[in-house]
Amino acid sequence: MADAQPVDVDVTPEKDHGVLYLGIDLGTSRTSVCASNGVRETIESFVGYPKDPVAQKLLKKDVLFGQEARDKRLSLNLYRPLEHGVLKFNDGGAEDTEELRAARDLVKEIVRLARPRKDELVYAVIGVPAQASIHNKDAILQAARESVDSVMLCSEPFSVAYGLDMLEDVLVIDIGAGTVDLCRMHGTMPEDADQITMTTAGDFVDKELAKEVSAAFPEAQFTVQMIKEIKERYSTVEETTERILVTLPVQGKPTEFDITDAMRTACQRIVPPLVEGLGKLIATFDPEFQEKLKNRVLLAGGGSQIRGLDRAIETSMHDNLGGGRVIRIEEPIYGGANGALKIAHDMPEDFWEQLK
Repeated sequence: MADAQPVDVDVTPEKDHGVLYLGIDLGTSRTSVCASNGVRETIESFVGYPKDPVAQKLLKKDVLFGQEARDKRLSLNLYRPLEHGVLKFNDGGAEDTEELRAARDLVKEIVRLARPRKDELVYAVIGVPAQASIHNKDAILQAARESVDSVMLCSEPFSVAYGLDMLEDVLVIDIGAGTVDLCRMHGTMPEDADQITMTTAGDFVDKELAKEVSAAFPEAQFTVQMIKEIKERYSTVEETTERILVTLPVQGKPTEFDITDAMRTACQRIVPPLVEGLGKLIATFDPEFQEKLKNRVLLAGGGSQIRGLDRAIETSMHDNLGGGRVIRIEEPIYGGANGALKIAHDMPEDFWEQLK
């Protein structure tokens, strides 16, 4: 969905003449872009190719993206090119996988949605998981270089903090579909020791919710995508909440189920590993600044929208770490892309020339 509101960045006309700067959050579930021309777009990270000539005739397209690809998935070879936040590999390397082709097409589509002019250079900063491997970073760069003139990568939690100008004594939690990225900021570029990546993220919650629903209602029929949509609509860790009633088929007959307990249990399972990770980053930080660090925790990413999650993390931090304060960012979908765009603007022109 387009958002015509301009992004809050400092544009210097002399520097930006003929250049479109993009901040891209390349995610397992959603890919978002913020552009220096004011465009903001997000699409689901699905890419689909027609299975056969009949599907090609029906769809009249060579490639479909986002919700359209998901809706037409029975006619498609459907890919979600990033798993756990990074490109999938086989032993021959990413160049041998359909996922890399899908990643190239996904980046091309998100750049197209940013509406660059034909006479503009396109400089992009792409957010990737905090501990993405060298091989995966190279593969993402390779996927992007066909669509942009110059590109750099940054860690997703760093881009969130940079966009909010919170670069000192801050812990960032970025919960996506594939990964939870933790990063501590202390006034410099974060190093490997400052970052932790875990897979107890949105996809993990989907699997846990599916297990809980199956155990409670073995007669209910559902798909992973149905569970994901239910989670995105109703996710909560709150004890006092309205009952969550959903309709699922039983032998073809629509039937109502109360999944309140199942939803709460599944969502709460991300809290213990998350707080354990925070504890590791706090315990290995300068003792003089540990208290300040744990009282400035930023909660970002699509998973931050789970109702009550900020308070649940605070409660667990109090029980296990002796306290803490969690701040939920205002724009979970665009937080990473906003920060990546700000980084793109702040990089000097000669830096981009060196990357080309």
